[in-house]
Amino acid sequence: MNGILLIDKPAGWTSFDVIGKLRGVLHMRRLGHAGTLDPMATGVLPVFVGYATRACGILPDERKAYTAQFRLGCVSNTQDSTGSVQETGVSFSHLTAQDIEHAVPTGETAQIPPMYSAVKVGGKKLYELARRGEEIERAPRTVYIERVQCIAFDALTGCGTLEVLCGKGTYVRTLLHDMGQALGCGAVMTGLRRDMACGFSLASCHTLEAVQACEDPEKLLIPIERAFESLPRVRLSAGETKRYRNGVKLPLETLDAPCHGRCSVYGTPDGFLGTAVPSEGFLRIERNLCPPQEACT
Repeated sequence: MNGILLIDKPAGWTSFDVIGKLRGVLHMRRLGHAGTLDPMATGVLPVFVGYATRACGILPDERKAYTAQFRLGCVSNTQDSTGSVQETGVSFSHLTAQDIEHAVPTGETAQIPPMYSAVKVGGKKLYELARRGEEIERAPRTVYIERVQCIAFDALTGCGTLEVLCGKGTYVRTLLHDMGQALGCGAVMTGLRRDMACGFSLASCHTLEAVQACEDPEKLLIPIERAFESLPRVRLSAGETKRYRNGVKLPLETLDAPCHGRCSVYGTPDGFLGTAVPSEGFLRIERNLCPPQEACT
């Protein structure tokens, strides 16, 4: 069983909880996921099954899209409503949706990881220190915010909704916390749903209940090559395929399709083989994503 299983993660579950549940349902241990979601968050969680786990870490589209709810006029030690929430007493009734959008930076921006996160500092996870009441200095990380839109805001309650399109490693609750600081009144995240991850949307996702009820969960998997559709393709002849799969570097000048950068490789008649990059005039394997049992002999 190899491929990608798109899960609509339920609230209250960690991403690791989902993996643990699926190991029991699918009766296999080789599972991985792309993009950790906090327990309170729901939405798209791509789970890589079997040999497809080799694709984790090299996905070409690492953007994420979120719908996030927030409340102004308060702060939290976790930066969301699951923590200890305190009112700031600062008025926000004069603010507009446009003011809120302008308070969130776009493009490359520095973000300090929250204490309640799995980021490791000195070999220890930040949330482990936070639970002991400790707070340490964290180095800022560069993240990329492609687009932010405030689609709803009530100036009377301070509650609103943001749509965020961002790159990997972005903490949306930190984005909202920093927004609250910029507005001068504070803000906490009250809800989060991931609408898109790695090029996959909610429309393609399955609930855990649906996977558990399916007589043949393998039918729910999508091929690993779907995650690499945005890359240019190089197709190999039967002879080239055999040499490529035996580890032979192919001269770029002999290939039918030009390869000027990272690409997905398709063999004859094997189909998707994995990813490759040009190197010193040759096509070099970046990652073999074809199961070993199908290897060319």
